[in-house]
This record gives sequence, structure tokens and C-alpha cells, in this order.
Amino acid sequence: MHKDLEKNFLADFEKNQNIAHKICRLYTTNQSAHNDLFQEITIQVWKNYPKFRGDSKFSTWMYRVALNTAISLYRKSTRKVKTQDFSDVAFKVKATDYDDTEEVQLKALYKAVHQLNDIDKALIFLYLEDKPYKEISETLGISSVNARVKMNRAKEKLKNILNP
Repeated sequence: MHKDLEKNFLADFEKNQNIAHKICRLYTTNQSAHNDLFQEITIQVWKNYPKFRGDSKFSTWMYRVALNTAISLYRKSTRKVKTQDFSDVAFKVKATDYDDTEEVQLKALYKAVHQLNDIDKALIFLYLEDKPYKEISETLGISSVNARVKMNRAKEKLKNILNP
């Protein structure tokens, strides 16, 4: 049973690992912090994987776990990531290098998004990922109406940052 769980996890995670990389890019400013956060997200997704019931798509569930991990770690005043030793984890994820060459033109946008609060960052990120409001509200645990209102406010903040 454990082997099947591990096999299913590896397949699901490797197929969706860009979610973790994108969230790491959004919440970190250097490669070392990116790697640490990616490792912590991987561990948290693995720890919570047995609780995944399939009520939503795996990617939606993974967004939620990854965003919650990033937000909770970066809300701490030290802004340091506390991690476990990766060798303590029984599995090995085949990580692919994150290639950001396609996103070079988005650097200004990411720089502006970094100035937003954690919830606004998450909203803009999910919006940029073309997630419908229903999925955004499920991921963040808020109502669809609340997601739309917060999204409009976050977009306005972003416009003001980009066009002072």
C-alpha cells in the first residue's frame, strides 16, 4: 500500500512541480531561498498526500498546500525557512531545473507582485495561472464573491505599483 501511495505521489507531484517552482519564485528573492522553499513544499505535500481525497483536482489541492506553506513560512518575522533534512524523507523527487527564460518579460510584474501582501500575491498568482474564481476561492478557502472583491482590489494595487 505504501509503495502505491509513494508511486502515485511521485507521479502527481512531478507532473505538477511547476506549481511549487512558481510559488517559490513569487515568495523568494534568491535561488537558495527558492530551493529551501521548494524542499519544504515538497515535504508538506508529501506529509499531507494521504489526506488528499480527490474532492478537487490534485493541482488545486497542491496550490493550496504550497501557498499555505509559503505564506506561513514567510509571515514569520525572521523570514527564514525552517526545513527538514531532505534525506529524512523516504522518497526522492526527480526535480527538473526551473527555466525562467520564457518569463524574462514578466520580471517587472513579479517585482511589483512582491510588494503586495501575502493574500494579494496568492490571488494575483492564481489569476495569472488562469484559474477560475471557483477554484481560486476553493484554494484560498474564501467565497467566490469575496475572491472577486479581493481580486479587484489586488489588481488596483498592482496597477498603482506599476503605474505610479
